[in-house]
Amino acid sequence: MEKEDLKVLNKGEEEEMELQGYRLCRWRLALVGLGVLCTGGFLLLLLYWMPEWCVKSTCTRTTARDAEVVLMRSTDEFRRWFLARVRVMLAPGSNPFHSLETQTTSPSSPSSPSCPFSSPASPPLANGHTSHPSDGSPAQELIRRYADYQPTQIRYFTFHSTKYYWNDEMQNFEVLKRLFFGVNEIAVKVPSVFKLLIKEVLNPFYIFQLFSVILWSADEYYYYAVAIVFMSVISIATSLYTIKKQYIMLHDMVAAHSIVRVSVCRANNEIEEILSTDLVPGDVMVIPSNGTIMPCDAVLVSGTCIVNESMLTGESVPVTKTNLPNPVPGERGEETDSAYNTEEHKRHTLFCGTNVIQTRFYTGELVKAVVVRTGFSTAKGQLVRSILYPKPTDFKLYRDAYLFLLCLVAVAGIGFVYSIVLSVMNKVPAKTIIIESLDIITITVPPALPAAMTAGIVYAQRRLKRIGIFCISPQRINICGQINLVCFDKTGTLTEDGLDLWGVQRVENGSFHLSEENAYKENLVKSQFVACMATCHSLTKIEGQLSGDPLDLKMFEATGWILEEATEEETSLHNRIMPTVVRPPKQLLPPEPAELYELSSAYEIGIVRQFPFSSALQRMTVVARLLGEKRMDAYTKGAPEVVVSLCKKETVPENFAEVLESYTKQGFRVIALAHRRLESKLNWHKVQNISRDHIEANMEFLGLIIMQNKLKAETPGVLQDLHGAHIRTVMVTGDNMLTAISVARDCGMIPPQDTVIIADALPPHNGQAAKITWRYADKPSKISRLEVSLEDVCHVDEQKTQELYHFAMNGKSFAVIEEHFPDMLQKLVLHGTVFARMAPDQKTQLIEALQGVDYFVGMCGDGANDCGALKRAHGGISLSELEASVASPFTSRTPNISCVPSLIREGRAALITSFCVFKFMALYSIIQYISVTLLYSILSNLGDFQFLFIDIAIILLIVFTMSLNPAWKELVSRRPPSGLISGPLLFSVLTQILICLGFQTITFLWVRQQPWYTVWTPLTDVCNRSSHINVSDDNDTEVDDHNIQNFENTSLFYVSCFQYLIVAIVFSKGKPFRQPSYKNWPFVLSAICLYIFLLFIMFHPVEGIDEFLEIVCVPFEWRVKLFLIIVVNAAVSVLVEGGIDLRAYKCLSRLCCPRKTPKARYMHLAQELSVDPDWPPKPTTTTEAKPRPENGSTYQIMINS
Repeated sequence: MEKEDLKVLNKGEEEEMELQGYRLCRWRLALVGLGVLCTGGFLLLLLYWMPEWCVKSTCTRTTARDAEVVLMRSTDEFRRWFLARVRVMLAPGSNPFHSLETQTTSPSSPSSPSCPFSSPASPPLANGHTSHPSDGSPAQELIRRYADYQPTQIRYFTFHSTKYYWNDEMQNFEVLKRLFFGVNEIAVKVPSVFKLLIKEVLNPFYIFQLFSVILWSADEYYYYAVAIVFMSVISIATSLYTIKKQYIMLHDMVAAHSIVRVSVCRANNEIEEILSTDLVPGDVMVIPSNGTIMPCDAVLVSGTCIVNESMLTGESVPVTKTNLPNPVPGERGEETDSAYNTEEHKRHTLFCGTNVIQTRFYTGELVKAVVVRTGFSTAKGQLVRSILYPKPTDFKLYRDAYLFLLCLVAVAGIGFVYSIVLSVMNKVPAKTIIIESLDIITITVPPALPAAMTAGIVYAQRRLKRIGIFCISPQRINICGQINLVCFDKTGTLTEDGLDLWGVQRVENGSFHLSEENAYKENLVKSQFVACMATCHSLTKIEGQLSGDPLDLKMFEATGWILEEATEEETSLHNRIMPTVVRPPKQLLPPEPAELYELSSAYEIGIVRQFPFSSALQRMTVVARLLGEKRMDAYTKGAPEVVVSLCKKETVPENFAEVLESYTKQGFRVIALAHRRLESKLNWHKVQNISRDHIEANMEFLGLIIMQNKLKAETPGVLQDLHGAHIRTVMVTGDNMLTAISVARDCGMIPPQDTVIIADALPPHNGQAAKITWRYADKPSKISRLEVSLEDVCHVDEQKTQELYHFAMNGKSFAVIEEHFPDMLQKLVLHGTVFARMAPDQKTQLIEALQGVDYFVGMCGDGANDCGALKRAHGGISLSELEASVASPFTSRTPNISCVPSLIREGRAALITSFCVFKFMALYSIIQYISVTLLYSILSNLGDFQFLFIDIAIILLIVFTMSLNPAWKELVSRRPPSGLISGPLLFSVLTQILICLGFQTITFLWVRQQPWYTVWTPLTDVCNRSSHINVSDDNDTEVDDHNIQNFENTSLFYVSCFQYLIVAIVFSKGKPFRQPSYKNWPFVLSAICLYIFLLFIMFHPVEGIDEFLEIVCVPFEWRVKLFLIIVVNAAVSVLVEGGIDLRAYKCLSRLCCPRKTPKARYMHLAQELSVDPDWPPKPTTTTEAKPRPENGSTYQIMINS
């Protein structure tokens, strides 16, 4: 049953989960209740931390259908557990799931989903059921209706703001967005302070602190306990403030559009005003002409909207949304129309949270949109969910930190056993044994560790803010220190955002004219080429200003034409619709006789229909009509390769490929134009409903527009810095392949001497296996080819060629390789430098492929189509100036890539700071542990105020100032280690532990060998201070209980205090990742003040301080000896740590890790493939694929002379 009843939720999606059903068991609940009582509530805490234990200890397994509780486990690498209670709701009808299929508008019920696409001929329906013809008596009809409307129980549970319903047909829980829609609201509940407090306080660490405080109180260490409570309260308060602030920010961001009044079309075209929270999928919403913020995802069914989508994409350029194409009335019943798909019909969809700036409507018609998704199902809802429920950040440092803490707990365990054995042997009372042995555990696991670790990240975040980089995920700063590959978007990131028109090259009669600088000429004004430039765009006027895509803007401005958005009166001239009219300026038109002047001034073209630019299709098309003409014209612009494929062959010049290549190799962005005269039978109404494919065929090729995209001034320098630091750079763009390669060469991403190999992958076709054709981009005259069959493995050799070649591929090839050559993809990304024509989701897949071979990937983009990739990368930086771009962990105010090295430098500094702090905190615990263990052997301990002085004055002061070192000025080629468990780091900690242990043991044993040594009593006077004996006589009885005041305690206190400062200075590393410590003045000042204070109380005892710290007076010569011990200790510590830094790094790497295979998969692959003679592909060999057999594949190599 176990295997059989393991359900998979959200199969194939990001939130895929394994689900098991459980039923509550009374006797198990009773047993757990008893256990909770016996353990004083600790068992309850344990079950709170471990959901799987909680469910398995209180429930028994059952089928998912009968479950009262579901236990889920994520299928990703984190394998996290979640539990949810199954609830029951009543739904009308015997089969509510079946009724979903036939659900349409109910005039009687305004809340039921309406279907605007249903045929007007269909009978009225109610509550989702078709009306049955009455075939029996009224009694039978009543019984049937009663059975139909008997409520059915629906089982569901809520997880991460999504409801999952049990579906009997599917035999699984699934998200049914169409069943019970609930309130249309992205409810970001801001939890009460009490709720947040409970959640925060139930953290295992704070529970441990509570245990420590109770223990210290029992041992009368009140001051120390109060200090820890005070620290914890500050830490919890800061944490609560930050979390609460983030919730409020998110709530405010969402609340802007949460509840607005909207107009909805009801039956008989009545307009009803309702609150946006009452919207359900299927409602027809009227978009107001003055714009609105969308409260849901809706698809336009009539009219056009100008939308600002910066909230979702970070791109502030307004986007034009057109209505969904309708089938022709006669074909409405046929199945020819494709189903609505958000991704495919993006240009017709208004997304939740986006701002509709203005609408365009046809005469007398309203702009309407059908609600398709509400609440958390919307695009914005999904974004908010990903912020509310983020994936945990998997980083070696954090995993190693837990291992390190476990090691400290193991050390504490040894001390625990040691102190019990010692106390029993010395016949110490049981209460003292329990307190002192548990005390060892609280000493070994430092209570200030989380606060100390957070400090470095907080300081790094502040420094980043100072240089204009904002961070919404502080834990990622450390991970940025590990980045060894950065992907860059091209347009707007590496190059300037705007494009300049370099020139045009027209085509007439199937051959190219010479290139011209511009199209602003009298002889061209009435040409189809200029008409295409003037009409084929999605520009709009907002408050009198032309607005839209920068490329469209530059192209239209080059014509010198004027764009007018037509008034109501003018539309009547153009068969009842004419949203936009373009016309040339009067000075460009040839002079006409006076009586014809009226006619000539009316040379204008109206844009009848727009098929917006689609990144999937890589083109846009408009249907336009010249005033006074009966027939319409279609104009297309887009990627040259795509436009040419839509044109008649005879209209395309023979040298098209050579001309295109000559431009793209120089780095120009080339756009092709095409035109087609439409048939006279295509009237306005037919054009509104015709599909794109009918128009985009048999076109005439008009020529090329050549745009120049200049590199940003900072780009080459930054890329050079990254290469110098051995950080790989990759370009991922939506632009043309050869343009991208040219830009990559210009900016230094591909050195001039390196070869670029383009991988053209073809999917399986006519029974042939998928194959890859290789060609050398730099040798267009003699294209060498090599083909690889479906399963042929390709190899990349890193050492052999020293990266003298780079792979380049486009989005289509990437998709084919990913599907048919998954093993090859991993090897191709080792040298893949240019990825062109990549769709937004392919950018994300590329990031995943690079992470799959163990790269730490950074991504830098301008936010427009990089959202997914920015979120998926280890460190994503958006260059969008809009802070609203919530998709990216980092946002830079500087609109160029100079922020990338800054972020990596700060990441490295924060990472090294984390290591320093962790090492210091570990040493602090161990030094204190050694002192206490040595003192336990003579039944003594450190005093309350000694602990207090060490923990507050030394540790906290040092920890919070040692984290302040700023980042090093430049990026170095070495990377910091990614985890704490590395040879040099462990060796450094172990040697310092041994040094501290050695010098403390020497001190402890040597003091007992001194001629003046005696067991200390209040009457002991080794300093000849007899006058003070009587004064302190009365106050010492209480101290004697704990035996704090003695020579061993005082000597160890002095030595250990200096040891804390020594290791702080030794571990506070500077170059090559941080500025040297002497530039960190708060740290230097703190250390100097502490040194002066300790030397002062050591050589010049002050009675008040001695009494407060419970220090006893020792002879002057012993103080000098202690000083010598401290000096030698410092010298040994500094020399050993310096030695580890210089020599031991390489020696230890060889000793500790005599492995032949490197850890990172990409290095392992490169090493593995370094012996392959057939890689990179050679121009003279061809590998022809044979048909693919059952297992594996075969291929035949031919040598071409």
